[in-house]
Order: sequence, then structure tokens, then C-alpha cells
Amino acid sequence: MARDTDGSQRRATGRCRGPVARAAVALAVITLCLTGCGVVNEAKAAVHDVEGNKATVDAFTSKVQNGESTTFSATYVTTGSAPATVTYAVQPPKELAFTDTPTGSAGPSLDLVVNPSGEFSCTPPSAGSGSPWSCVKLDATTAAGQNQLFDVYTPSHWVSFLKGLALAAGIAGDHVTSSTMTVNGFPLQCVDFVAPGVPGTSTICSTAQGILGYVKVASDATSFAITHYTTSPAASLFQTPPGADISASPSGTT
Repeated sequence: MARDTDGSQRRATGRCRGPVARAAVALAVITLCLTGCGVVNEAKAAVHDVEGNKATVDAFTSKVQNGESTTFSATYVTTGSAPATVTYAVQPPKELAFTDTPTGSAGPSLDLVVNPSGEFSCTPPSAGSGSPWSCVKLDATTAAGQNQLFDVYTPSHWVSFLKGLALAAGIAGDHVTSSTMTVNGFPLQCVDFVAPGVPGTSTICSTAQGILGYVKVASDATSFAITHYTTSPAASLFQTPPGADISASPSGTT
């Protein structure tokens, strides 16, 4: 009887151990599934974010890119520690003008002219001196350095920036969204985003004509907003000032 009892006990224990083991395996499978499903869902969400960000960015940049081939002149006011009035004008394919006049200044601190004859950096004469403007024809190296000063006002700069941002923001779990605003009478279409690791929201806006209308990057205290726009810029913008003294810059200087 003892053997039978022991055997029965052993058989009962065996019967008990089977369901417990199966339950443990089932629990492990469920846990693995939940963990795996969570990873898959996170991956799907990241892909969805990237695709959504890309669609928002593409809709914005396609409009801005269309404005790159347009002849226009735009005036902007900037904020920050050194507020200024900026004029950026283009006449494709080879003519460009850029002036940066600090607030309260009688003349521009920077005046660049690009035309088929080359690129020139011009300086106005001192007030009341009667002297002519002086312009320096820039060599390729110097011109490349000067061009960085107005690059942020070009559509191509922000197109490249936003395309890279769309992917980075999606991977980080951030979203690129669209919005509208009106600045100085100009209705604008905008993209808003939070860059990974940068506090605050950045906003980049385009006018109906596809040119930059407002830019505020969260990490930068300076912003700029459009105040004037024309599709018929004066031809004089793309020429050196009449009677200017023109010299050549030493090769390799900046």
C-alpha cells in the first residue's frame, strides 16, 4: 500500500508538474510576445513618424524650391543682439544682391553684388566725404566665405536642413507639423519642429510665392521676418554703384 501510496503521490506530483511547467512556458511566450510586439510597435511608430514628417516637409520644401527660379527682391527685419534690415534679391540664373544694414546705421555694413562680371563686396563712402563707393571683386575662395553670410536667406539652405531634420525627428519620436501665420500682412505656410536635444520649437515659413517669410530656430536668438516683396527688382541692385572704385581682392583672403 505504501508503494501504491508513494506511487500515487509520485504520479500526482507528476501530473501537477506538467500543467505548472506548461503554464510557465506559456507565460514566457506571452512575455516574449508582449516585449517583441512592443518593439515592433515602436518600430512601426517610428516609421510612421518618419513618413509623416517627410510628407509634411516635402509639401513645404516643394513650394520653396519652386520659388528658387523666381526673380524677386525681399526685405527682412532681423531680431537679436544686432537687429538689422536685410535685402535679398535674385535674378536667375546669375544675378544676386544682398545688403545687411544694422538698425540705426546710415549705410549697409555688407553689400554684395553678383552678376556675370563676378562677385563684388562694396562699401559706401563716409557720410559727407564726397568719395565714391569702393568695391572689391572677390576671388572664388573669398566669395565662398562671403556667401555663407546670406546662405540662411536662400531656399536651398532650408530645403537641405529640413530634409535631414525629417528623418532625425522621426527616429527621436518628435513630430514635424504644419501651421499658418501672418507676418507684416503676408500670409505664410509654416513647418514647426522640435529638434532632438534642442529645447523649444523652431518655425520656418514660406510666402505664397515660395520664398522665405519667417524663420525662427529655437537654438538661435535671432529671427527674421519679411516686410516687403516684389517680382520686379530694380536692375541697379545687380550692378556695382555708379562710379565705384573697383579693385581685385588678394587671392585667398577673406
